[in-house]
Amino acid sequence: MATAKKAPAAAGAKTAAPAKKRTPNAAFMKALTPSPALAAVVGAAPLPRTEIISKLWVYIKAHKLQDEKNKRMINADAKLKEVFGKPQVSMFEMAGLIGKHVK
Repeated sequence: MATAKKAPAAAGAKTAAPAKKRTPNAAFMKALTPSPALAAVVGAAPLPRTEIISKLWVYIKAHKLQDEKNKRMINADAKLKEVFGKPQVSMFEMAGLIGKHVK
């Protein structure tokens, strides 16, 4: 008794599309001037938003401002309190609070 062979699957029916290389969003790369309060932490030179966030994290790590029990929370020192407006913020709301301090 002969068994029937299955027909080959249609070519290209389930082939994965080639991965597209992401292009950076121009809005993130635009240099923004920090306010005097933010400039005390990241410097006065115009920087892209991504660099501002990176420099903030360098400052936070260097001054050990992450909460020991909950690493998602940032305890503001005197300089950061001027930027954030409150003594403690979550790392998720930090980017939103910085928007008020850049032009």
